[in-house]
Amino acid sequence: MLGQRELRDLPELPEDEEARALAHRERLLPYVAPHLARRKAGIKHPVHDFLFTYYAFRPAQLLRWTPGTTSLPEDKRMLVSTLRRLLRATASRPASFGCFGLHEWAMVYRADETRHPQPLRLGASATDAVVDTHRIQCSHFDAYRFFTPEAVGLNALRPGRDDRADFEQPGCLHGTMDLYKHAFRLFPLIASDLIADCFELAWDVRIMDMRAAPYDMSGVILDPTGEAWTPVRIETAEGKQEYVAAQRGFAERAAPLRQRLIEDCERLLGASAP
Repeated sequence: MLGQRELRDLPELPEDEEARALAHRERLLPYVAPHLARRKAGIKHPVHDFLFTYYAFRPAQLLRWTPGTTSLPEDKRMLVSTLRRLLRATASRPASFGCFGLHEWAMVYRADETRHPQPLRLGASATDAVVDTHRIQCSHFDAYRFFTPEAVGLNALRPGRDDRADFEQPGCLHGTMDLYKHAFRLFPLIASDLIADCFELAWDVRIMDMRAAPYDMSGVILDPTGEAWTPVRIETAEGKQEYVAAQRGFAERAAPLRQRLIEDCERLLGASAP
């Protein structure tokens, strides 16, 4: 159930929009309600909480529906222009599928502590050996910035905070998850249906991101399907094939969402010029 604050935050809508708002809320409640219940109980989920804690969009905002707007406040123009540039640059590049999710392994490389309480599936030494025997080529700054100091120099690329448009490419799982971030940053200027589409894609990507990570999360349940977590063993040839197949599928799902975001940015800016 929703908390009282979340219920208060839900807006009243004109009668002709109530059905769409209700459908939107019912679509997302299977994701939101378990998170709110866990939060109330003080229980953390190693996979699903990420979309509610790392990304700064409250559950109540996600559940709200808006049709979008036809005007752009002047104080949002720079944001929309910057997002359009990033999205266009990403879409213009060929997708790369050779990273095998090793960014998560580089985050625990030769580390005394890990970012999650779950143990490493292969143990510390074997996990380090996987990193040592693979080419690390992470193009996404918000993954790269969490590399351990010992792993930073192993990355073939040097993405920075201010040059994302020069590095991001459509095969990147974290870049695909960030479509959700780009969408909610445009709330309430764009239709909430697109935000929901990006959220659901990010949800599925996050599951794969952690299935391919070095952690042993046996027994973790994946809401709302109720499936048990199973690893994608990217240290093996079969695991690499499974990862790349999923990566290609996510890139295909992401492409039309990225294009819709570009079109919304262009609509809001009032031009389709470069």
